[in-house]
Amino acid sequence: MHAIVHMEIPVDDVKRAREFYSGLFGWEMKEAGPGMEYRLFSTGDKQPGGGMMKRQSPGQGITNYIGAPSADEFSGKVKKPGGKPLVPGTAVAGMGYFAICMDTEGNAFGLREADTNAK
Repeated sequence: MHAIVHMEIPVDDVKRAREFYSGLFGWEMKEAGPGMEYRLFSTGDKQPGGGMMKRQSPGQGITNYIGAPSADEFSGKVKKPGGKPLVPGTAVAGMGYFAICMDTEGNAFGLREADTNAK
């Protein structure tokens, strides 16, 4: 079964959003890496966690990432049922690969392939 394994929340003010989600839900947040404006958060045991980053375009919404054995392979499969690949498989060092697609209703979603050897 392909489940939601990660979510990204775009924000205008990282500090304000971090305080909001930590204060409301008790989510633990940490920097993804030195100098990165990306915060990783944990939502609790057995729940998908995610990341928080600066909003990249007006109207950018939350993106849910669905686990896939291969981000590239699955992004190619979205065309057959009427979807559209938007961002091809991209490596995130030490974490894996992701791709962004659009469903038939105009909703963006991500595919995430876990691979700690990704470079």
